[in-house]
Amino acid sequence: MTRRSAGTIALVAAAIVLLALTLRIAVASLSPLLTRIGEEFPLPAVVVGLIGMAPPVAFALAGMVTPAIERRLGLERSVLVAAITAAVMLGLRAAAVDAWSLLGATAGVFAAVGVANVLIPTVVKKYFPERIGLMTTVYSTAMAVATFTPPLVAVPLAEAVGWRGSFATWAVVALAAVAPWVALSMRARASRRDALDEPRTAVLSRLVRLPQTWALVITFGVNSSVAYGMFAWMPPLLIDVAGVDAAEAGGLLALFSFMGLPMSLLVPLLAARLGRTTPFYVVAVGCGVTGVVGLIVAPAAATVLWVVLLGIPPLMFPLALVLFGLRTRSHETTVALSGFVQSVGYAFAALMPLAIGLTHEVTGGWTAGLSLLGVALALVIPAAIVMVRRESVEEAWERRTGRTW
Repeated sequence: MTRRSAGTIALVAAAIVLLALTLRIAVASLSPLLTRIGEEFPLPAVVVGLIGMAPPVAFALAGMVTPAIERRLGLERSVLVAAITAAVMLGLRAAAVDAWSLLGATAGVFAAVGVANVLIPTVVKKYFPERIGLMTTVYSTAMAVATFTPPLVAVPLAEAVGWRGSFATWAVVALAAVAPWVALSMRARASRRDALDEPRTAVLSRLVRLPQTWALVITFGVNSSVAYGMFAWMPPLLIDVAGVDAAEAGGLLALFSFMGLPMSLLVPLLAARLGRTTPFYVVAVGCGVTGVVGLIVAPAAATVLWVVLLGIPPLMFPLALVLFGLRTRSHETTVALSGFVQSVGYAFAALMPLAIGLTHEVTGGWTAGLSLLGVALALVIPAAIVMVRRESVEEAWERRTGRTW
């Protein structure tokens, strides 16, 4: 590796880590401050509900449009636009004057985050084709740390500098992520594909006909369903069924979130090294179903254990991220696969918090909602069977059709 290429690799690694921190800081830094914001201007329940729904909806929409954006602007420029948009919208969120301007800025943040979510696995595939597991571990770990850090410091920070100052601090972090992407965009070659490249629609038409694609959709969608379902409803659920108080419920939610850190550290490296996915699916489904059954049958007997077990199925998030790179031959296919899987997966996930809330409203309890989580986890079993075969989606297409990708 030449000195220049080594410098580029170091620059890309720094750019990925800074952007990964921004992606989760942007999502996790708002909810702890909603009470304080409500002291300055009213926050209607409908706006709070829309803010809660915004992440999976925005991510689903971003998954649909990001491959087209990347095709027009190029990979590095597309990420740069997403990074700039996230920083600007975080700044506008600090300047919100009412509930609707807060919602608008927040939606803009989540749209930028959704685009970057799709593109980071593609950046890893392009710049680290031989180190996909390692780099996925690096950036997914950064995302995990950035998920549980803002809830811990957002309120003390707001007490020191106000809620606007707290938001402005996160905007500065996001701004720091922009600089390396400017440099990478300047170094990158012309980002437009030449006229001989295949249309994106041709790639998608092949992807949607492959079982591997839908297995990844299920993997990603079920992971996100568990995560967003528990983020939305775990505290009141535990208060009702396990008899904990509000402070304990908040601590258990933090424990659930923290489980993503060891998963992010271990899963990508192990998946890349072993080349096998079955053990990860077995652990995810087994632990998740056990946690669900525990909360239904004996919620107060071992509440911490049930929460820990429910925090293990989200290992499917870093697993899916690393598989985007491991199961594709080119970064062009990676961005198409990542965009489609995240679009459909997040759309599915957006329904879970709503379904749990509706079943609770109708039944007055949580058994039906927890059962929905168990059913969703069971859907992963056929996906696990499909993903046993170690081949790229291009190889799967060629094997099934006898035609070159």
